[in-house]
Amino acid sequence: MEALYHQCNKHIHDLQSHMGRLETCDRQAVHLVENEIQARIDQIFSSLERLEILSSKEPPSKRQNAKLRVDQLKYDVQHLQTALRNFQHQRYTREQQEREREELLSRNYTTNGAQKKILDVANMLGLSNTVMRLIEKRAFQDKAIMIGGMVVTCVIMVLVFKYLT
Repeated sequence: MEALYHQCNKHIHDLQSHMGRLETCDRQAVHLVENEIQARIDQIFSSLERLEILSSKEPPSKRQNAKLRVDQLKYDVQHLQTALRNFQHQRYTREQQEREREELLSRNYTTNGAQKKILDVANMLGLSNTVMRLIEKRAFQDKAIMIGGMVVTCVIMVLVFKYLT
C-alpha cells in the first residue's frame, strides 16, 4: 500500500506541475495537453480506488490513518480536476467571445435597415406590393400635410402678430 500511495502522490505532484503548461502552451496544443491531463487524472482515480480497497484491509490501528491519507489524495485530485474544468470553461468562453467579435466585425451594415425589415415583415404577413406602395404613398402624403400645416400655422401667427400690434 505504501508504494502505491507514494506513486499516487508523485503522480499528483507531476500533474500539478503539468497544469502549469496549460497557461503557456499555444492554442493548437492546448487540447492535447488537456486530454493528457484528463487521462492522468483518470489513472490517478483508478489508483486511488485500489488504495481505498487496500486501506480497508489494513489492521484496525492503521486503518484510520490510511483512510485519511487516501481521502487527502482524493481531495487533491478533485481539486486538480476542478481547476482543469475551470480552465476549459474560461478557454471556451474566450473562444466564443472571439468568434462573436469576428462575426460582428465581418458583418455588413446597410442603410435603411429598419425600413427593409418592415417591408420583409409585411411581405411575410402576406401584404401585396400594391398595398405596400399605398402605405408608402400615404406616409409621403402625411409628411407633406404636416409640413404644409406648419407653414400655414406660421403664416397665420405672423399675420396675427402684425395686425394686433
